[in-house]
Amino acid sequence: MINEIFMPALSSTMTEGKIVSWVKSPGDKVEKGETVVIVESDKADMDVESFYEGYLATVIVPAGETAAVGAAIALVAETEAEIAQAKQQAQAGSTPAAAPTPQPVAVVEAPVSSNGNGATSIPGSSDRQMVSPRARKLAKDLKVDLTTLKGSGPHGRIVAEDVEAAAGKTSTAVPITVAPAIPITSAIPTTPAVPVAKPPAPVAPSAQPGQVVALNTLQQAVVRNMNASLQVPVFRVGYTITTDQLDKLYKQIKSKGVTMTALLAKAIAMTLQKHPILNAFYTEQGINYRTSINVAVAVAMADGGLITPVLQNADQMDIYSLSRTWKDLVDRSRSKQLQPDEYSTGGFTISNLGMFGVDRFDAILPPGQAGILAVGASQPQVVATPDGMFGVRTQMQVNLTCDHRIVYGADAAAFLKDLAQLIETDAQSLTL
Repeated sequence: MINEIFMPALSSTMTEGKIVSWVKSPGDKVEKGETVVIVESDKADMDVESFYEGYLATVIVPAGETAAVGAAIALVAETEAEIAQAKQQAQAGSTPAAAPTPQPVAVVEAPVSSNGNGATSIPGSSDRQMVSPRARKLAKDLKVDLTTLKGSGPHGRIVAEDVEAAAGKTSTAVPITVAPAIPITSAIPTTPAVPVAKPPAPVAPSAQPGQVVALNTLQQAVVRNMNASLQVPVFRVGYTITTDQLDKLYKQIKSKGVTMTALLAKAIAMTLQKHPILNAFYTEQGINYRTSINVAVAVAMADGGLITPVLQNADQMDIYSLSRTWKDLVDRSRSKQLQPDEYSTGGFTISNLGMFGVDRFDAILPPGQAGILAVGASQPQVVATPDGMFGVRTQMQVNLTCDHRIVYGADAAAFLKDLAQLIETDAQSLTL
């Protein structure tokens, strides 16, 4: 029997995928559940497995090319004798007579399970870890048993260096420098006494004047989301928040690895507890109230586009765990190793340009959310004090964009008022 491998749908918004690399080559033996190809989805590179056992007879869509979801990308022959027949059928462009009716997905994302500390699994691994595609291929070439290795990558992921170390070899590959994504690590610049490092600027793809550069997969996903947002009636509400107390808290605990992003996400999550309508989303059946508070934070990618890593259950995590989780998410977003639920499950989003000195801006509402908060720079301002005098206060401007189908002006104003009160008068509660 000859079976078709189809382009999988790795996310709900994915309409086509790009083949990053084939783990298996034509003629290779393929086990059921074994990774055969790496596919670039909207915002991540995913290992995908075969539903079939046999031999990879021929590759229809080579590495670097794209195919629509559900399109055939390769043929798997059940026996070696059928490989030649499969190649002929691929060249003729015909569907194998013995193949079942094509389904939308014939290859699925590699199963990942958790051991409780964030590590994810490879089939048959007692340590239950993930393996990078390069490490998997290298392990095969060097005959290294992956189940015996302990990964040094994010979340215990096994990387090429781990395989080389186990094989007693030193990498001779030329190191590739990856331009970092812009981590949103400080939503509010600190006072002049504590200098803030200049954030890295996005690295635009190199292009010559007059040249048209095709959008990459991530940029295409952003286009689809932005077009979808045009269908939603929105309104915007601005607020000025004094950040002196928050800045003071940040100075006290930043040496413990706490980031300003985590502080803001925690403050927003705590405020969302009081305003569930801002954590809900519109459906034709009515308002869907989420059961968890997941705060997404927009991060610009060095090669174009943006991604929104999600701090899941941000209201239930302590500020130190939240900061560690955020660092891990940013690190893995740079190498496009986030799992779909780590960038697509946000219920409320923060967009920060304050680190660039921008004092105010409007953010576009992401599809499926009720609100997004645009955070401007925190700057010293001369203000009138309650005693009738003048004083200097550090303040930031925030703008809240809301879905007007379910959120009304009073809802937005109440949310911003409570957020401001928490930051201005009770910032210490963020560490509880």
